[in-house]
Amino acid sequence: MRKLYKKMTAVALVAAMVLTLPVTGITAKADAVTDAEPSDVYVSFGADLNDSEKATVMDLMGITEDDLEDYTVGEITNDEEHEYLGDYLDASVIGSRALSSVIVVIGEDGDGIDVETNNISYCTPGMYTNALITAGIENADVIVAGPFEITGTAALVGAMKAYSELTGEEISAESMDTAVNELVVTSQMAESEDSDKIEELIAYVKAEVVESGLDDEESIRKVIDEGSKQLGITLSEDEINTIISLMKKISELDLDIESMKEQAGELFDKLEEMGVDKEEAKNFFQKIIDAITEFFNSLFEE
Repeated sequence: MRKLYKKMTAVALVAAMVLTLPVTGITAKADAVTDAEPSDVYVSFGADLNDSEKATVMDLMGITEDDLEDYTVGEITNDEEHEYLGDYLDASVIGSRALSSVIVVIGEDGDGIDVETNNISYCTPGMYTNALITAGIENADVIVAGPFEITGTAALVGAMKAYSELTGEEISAESMDTAVNELVVTSQMAESEDSDKIEELIAYVKAEVVESGLDDEESIRKVIDEGSKQLGITLSEDEINTIISLMKKISELDLDIESMKEQAGELFDKLEEMGVDKEEAKNFFQKIIDAITEFFNSLFEE
């Protein structure tokens, strides 16, 4: 009986080890704005917010007028929205009022990019994260907010300007344009497909392009086809060509795959499940299951 008890205890311990293994990408979200040094915070408001709308946005960001005295504050104008978005969105979609607002907090090395959205109907946090990585942004907490439901596309411009202002690192015109292009493409495709899958597809293809140095249409198309199959997405020929065009622009940027993985841990954890790491994870857990099975088998044999 004592031998049986020991075996059962061992099984329980192994099972407990499985259940308590750390899960990559699941972290507690800290109140980055409150904890940050004021010099690390930049708030960019839509230039056409009225007083009531601005108050709503600030409430969603968790900041007050007193806080603004210590932060760097800027704005995005409607002219700038049309300047950066005009090649990718119809003027009627961009509109005549700049309302998208964003707060950027610079973090420490290894923090990655963390995005939160409020009253944003067109772009998800994952879409912003993908685009910010393309722009070369690292280790930043970003909150995008609107006074009511808005597309939020122009907030990306505010985030890039804010990051550049805080860090002193210039973001090239090519990087900004490609990031905006990516955000628009991703959000438009998500209108007909699951947004999570679209985010993962774009990130997957981008990672392959950057890691393998792909810049030709045939190679990029193969990666798109593979990613689409694994994610269960059906793309039109126009959508495929749009992604190819975007990826050719991304291939010309100086992006680093390890930095990309570090900046968007949760997203790239999902991507790893689409490749070799998925099998490695299955083998790891299968070994534990096999060990448990051996315990039970030996238990009944004796």
